[in-house]
Amino acid sequence: MSQPAKILMVEDSVSLTAVYKAYLADTEHQVVAVETLGTAHATLDAFQPDIVLLDIELPDGSGLDFLSHAETLENPPKIVVMTAHGTSDMAVEAIRRGAFDFLTKPFDAARLKVTVENAVSQLQLGKKVNELSSLQRDHYGDFIGQSLAMQSVYKTIDSLATSDATGFIVGESGTGKELAAEAIHRHSPRRNKAFIAINCGAIPGELMESELFGHVKGAFTGASANREGAASIASGGTLFLDEICEMSLELQKKLLRFIQTGTFRKVGSNTLETVDVRFVCATNRDPIREVREGRFREDLFYRLHVVPVRMPPLREREEDVLMIARHFLEQFSVREGKTFQGFSPEAEEAIRRYPWPGNVRQLQNAMHQVVVLNPGSRVEKAMLPEPITSGHLETANPPETAAMTIASGNTTDNIATHIVRRQQVEPLWLTEKHAIESAIEACAGNVNQAAGLLEVAPSTLYRKLQSWKKRQA
Repeated sequence: MSQPAKILMVEDSVSLTAVYKAYLADTEHQVVAVETLGTAHATLDAFQPDIVLLDIELPDGSGLDFLSHAETLENPPKIVVMTAHGTSDMAVEAIRRGAFDFLTKPFDAARLKVTVENAVSQLQLGKKVNELSSLQRDHYGDFIGQSLAMQSVYKTIDSLATSDATGFIVGESGTGKELAAEAIHRHSPRRNKAFIAINCGAIPGELMESELFGHVKGAFTGASANREGAASIASGGTLFLDEICEMSLELQKKLLRFIQTGTFRKVGSNTLETVDVRFVCATNRDPIREVREGRFREDLFYRLHVVPVRMPPLREREEDVLMIARHFLEQFSVREGKTFQGFSPEAEEAIRRYPWPGNVRQLQNAMHQVVVLNPGSRVEKAMLPEPITSGHLETANPPETAAMTIASGNTTDNIATHIVRRQQVEPLWLTEKHAIESAIEACAGNVNQAAGLLEVAPSTLYRKLQSWKKRQA
């Protein structure tokens, strides 16, 4: 038996009302009966039923009109239409207006109970879906985004942070790999200790060992004093090795020993030191290819590649692009003393369609440029950098980005293909939005009539209109 529900019965026949109440007497459902549409409308707000058993032929009007009204509620009840004048056309019309089910009089207790139980089950399922939806995050740490791709990232970070396993972050330049590493540290038991980041591609090879392990005075020319390395400073905390595939093979050998034993020697020292660090590393290259071509040690790769975290490129996060753009627009407007508050529809469309080869970093720079170079309260399409309005890539990908490959091939080729596809295909949600707006316009703004033409429930249109309104806010 499902959970008890509140049932509003709208039936003008006193005798039938008594019969239907008797049918449900052995259930735990709470039943309130009214005889007219007027009373039903008045009861809706006060009683807030889960289910409505609705007669069609009522003294003060048609139950079909009540259907249209109920569907506009924030939490509409499941409505089961009851009539002695059942026809297939009436059933279709009732369902089209949002009815959950259709009962033709006379019906027995079993039929009514099954229908009510089905409605209750649907309500419970809907609540579970809403609960899951409410868990969807539109930001996480310093990340902004509610796309499915980012929900997966957030979930992986949540799971990884609570363990001491090594995180191996891969992704194109500008996707937020260091932000992911910082999020792993901040959500871990080591959060009160140091987070130390080393960019293995930015430090000359001859200095990298000293940067990582430290050195003693006189170890090499210019070593005028003892120096602690990142490994010592990060003890108890997290050591983030960015662009790990840029590290020399000789240093990779020493790093592997350090990871295996937790011990190391400073440059120029014979003293073995022990520390406790948690490793997180990242690369914008394909690590499997680096191993295959001999540039990265296979044993080190498998030691580090414990929990992979893939950072999706911005072109795979289409629903996040405008959210991020608005964030940067507001941030830079405040910083530069400007008054920008949003984008024109044409500017939004251009931002959505551009593939953003430089990912979030490129979007950030584009918004900064727009704010610095233009006045106004709204960003127009003409204010955007030319590559965004034309759809052409701004520059060839830098070497490190071009080296990053994914399953279907080279990133540069994928972005070019993406541009052509975006020019040829309109996103499904945008096609739907245009269709709904056209239907509402054709019906002179009457959403219920537009829903009828589109053959969907009015509540569906209201929800979509509300979601677009929030998106533009």
